Amino acid sequence: MPYSNPSPLPFHFNRLQEKVILVIGASSGIGEAGARLFAKEGATVVLAARRLDKLGAITKDITSSGGKAAAVTCDILKEEDVQNAVTFTISTFGRIDSAFNNAGIAGGRGPIHTLSMTDYDRIFDVNLRGIFMCMKYEISAMLESGGGTIVNVSSGAGLSASPGNSIYSASKFGLGALTRTAGLDYAKKGIRVNAIAPGPTWTEAFEQMCPTEEAKERMAGMFPMNYVADAEDMARAAVFLLSEESRWTTGITLPCEGGKSLG
Repeated sequence: MPYSNPSPLPFHFNRLQEKVILVIGASSGIGEAGARLFAKEGATVVLAARRLDKLGAITKDITSSGGKAAAVTCDILKEEDVQNAVTFTISTFGRIDSAFNNAGIAGGRGPIHTLSMTDYDRIFDVNLRGIFMCMKYEISAMLESGGGTIVNVSSGAGLSASPGNSIYSASKFGLGALTRTAGLDYAKKGIRVNAIAPGPTWTEAFEQMCPTEEAKERMAGMFPMNYVADAEDMARAAVFLLSEESRWTTGITLPCEGGKSLG
């Protein structure tokens, strides 16, 4: 069975019509796919990441196709950048209805006794502290406007452990706990907080981790469905959680990893 994914699916249902969505980590991969799909589903999107040149090209594609989009530089290691991304969204489009927090990094693989605290700090700073800051300012804005929805991007590694992946896995398990707690804290405030947990997905990070065809095939074979997902597969899961179709759902981490966590 080939490791490539099935043919692209048709869409669109305008499920995000008139929503203003901030997309963190939008310059490539799942974040880019999310921004493009959200716009096709009727949303106004604000793309935020460090690489403004890439954001500009994606924003131009969206607007030239009739969508509404803007871009802002954001390094989620810098609190002032995160705060500015939220402020920019509100000043440009009047409010923030939803957020898709996609930024994250991997690395630091090996048994715990071989790993450095530099790796630990770097991964936790982005995957947990950075997303915490995003949520802090996004939720503050949503409380003022009367509600909203947030989807964080976790990982299959945040659902089940794998050898030599302690730091990354712990950061993603922590993100799951953060998502669950926020779901409880803001359920009565009209703010839903959920996460998706991708498995292997065609992104820049995946290409770096699995540079050869053999490595890609081996990675896909570790998952019951035996293929590498498109970034848009993850964006579709996010659309469901951001839209009113999931209006009775909060605090969950949705597995999007080809059945890996079942075993």
